[in-house]
Amino acid sequence: MENTFICVLVISIFFSCFVSQSHAGNKQIQALDNLYKTKRSADSTIDTSYIELPRNVTRDIVLLSQDGLKKKDKISNFPGQPFVKFDQYGGYVTVNESAGRAFYYYFVEAETSKQHLPLLLWLNGGPGCSSLAYGAMQELGPFRVNSDGKTLYRNKFSWNHAANVLFVESPAGVGFSYSNTSLDFNKCGDASTAADNYVFLLNWLERFPEYKDRDFYISGESYAGHYVPQLAQTILHYNKMANKTLINLKGILIGNAVINDETDNLGMYQYFGSHALISDETSAQIRKYCDFSQNATTRSAECNKATDDANRNLDNIDIYNIYAPICLNPNLTSSPKPTSHVVDPCSEYYTYAYMNRADVQEAIHANVTKLDHAWELCRSNG
Repeated sequence: MENTFICVLVISIFFSCFVSQSHAGNKQIQALDNLYKTKRSADSTIDTSYIELPRNVTRDIVLLSQDGLKKKDKISNFPGQPFVKFDQYGGYVTVNESAGRAFYYYFVEAETSKQHLPLLLWLNGGPGCSSLAYGAMQELGPFRVNSDGKTLYRNKFSWNHAANVLFVESPAGVGFSYSNTSLDFNKCGDASTAADNYVFLLNWLERFPEYKDRDFYISGESYAGHYVPQLAQTILHYNKMANKTLINLKGILIGNAVINDETDNLGMYQYFGSHALISDETSAQIRKYCDFSQNATTRSAECNKATDDANRNLDNIDIYNIYAPICLNPNLTSSPKPTSHVVDPCSEYYTYAYMNRADVQEAIHANVTKLDHAWELCRSNG
């Protein structure tokens, strides 16, 4: 399940703002080359068995006409939103015309100085979780949903104070994004997601050409620990292939990242132990008996007992926000509860109700395919 709190560990690749764009682009390409050489050198200790070059998307890249689509995508207002002065857009970008595959995006421009502030892409993970559901409506977007499921209130911590923020629901099958080719849902994986996100960006920049040369950052959380660096690698790879800056990538930011099962599981149980959520004895048993490495084919009885004990201790705790209450009453209220700037533990239920309203979907130009199921915060593509 996608976390609803951002415990941000920022991993960023920043380049000097005092060098020219072309020089910075050359430095990025050189850094990528050096990284590949280090990984593949004879004396390297890095496990390269899972490392692959970006998927060849050259034959799939089609820059479709975007004439008039930006104006069509402009959102006048979300139903029940407070007054704001910044512009918002929402709509679909086709990433594969022959397959009928298109991604839904929501874009919110910066409150001030939008012409000068960077463009930032936000990706939620899961995998299968919506960036509209979490990033936009519960974390860093400009609004949050009230307990009535009908109205919105301002998020004073919105990231569009510092950037022009783009949210995209990917891969196909997540949120309002769709494909008319059912096979897409079965063959979807990290490589195809990176390729589709890259094609999405190229076409989106054609629709919003004023952002083509803008400093660009990719950010995300959870399974975006895979999505973000793989998209960054794809961008740098094709900048090198084209011998020019197609997308002006400046850095990446990843919070609470899924990296691999071994380090993620070890880190999770160490966190529980260090915060006294599980006993010292349980923590020691997990360290002693559990092998979370990719080479482990079975798990010992002692490990199963220890992790079962840990999970029982965590039944009534939100592991993504251990100091917060859990949702005890998910029902909507007839009028909005008084809002604070602390996340309501039931906010997922309010967001689900709001985004499934027909007037909301119409206002934000979503669900044009009339999904045969309710819009969901997280969904498996299988």
